[in-house]
Amino acid sequence: MDIRDPTRTTQMELMIGARMRTRRRQLGLSQSDLAERLGVSFQQVQKYERGANRIAASTLLAAAQTLGSSVGWLVGEESSGRDDDDDVFRALSRPGALEILEAFNAIPDVRLRAALLALAREMAASAAA
Repeated sequence: MDIRDPTRTTQMELMIGARMRTRRRQLGLSQSDLAERLGVSFQQVQKYERGANRIAASTLLAAAQTLGSSVGWLVGEESSGRDDDDDVFRALSRPGALEILEAFNAIPDVRLRAALLALAREMAASAAA
């Protein structure tokens, strides 16, 4: 695939953004916290995390250092060894995906989690039909 392919570029930006957002939230940092450490506005961090703006190499390096990761991990060159990492982070980049996952994980009752999962699957099936 051509490195200048706009589809590939968009996918890369979405993946970087999803990884940044996931790691930032794991560390308990707000977008404002990360923005301050990177020397950008919180709106810019929002755009990076949504994949709306490309991130400069120097900012990517600063983000990796701030988030305790590597540039390779942020761009998807290093993974946990699973081939589906990109698919997971692409899914997590959708608005609301991380929030629904966090809410799901906060439900202590296994039966309620199963009911929510069944509802989500039913909604997905209805939407696909």
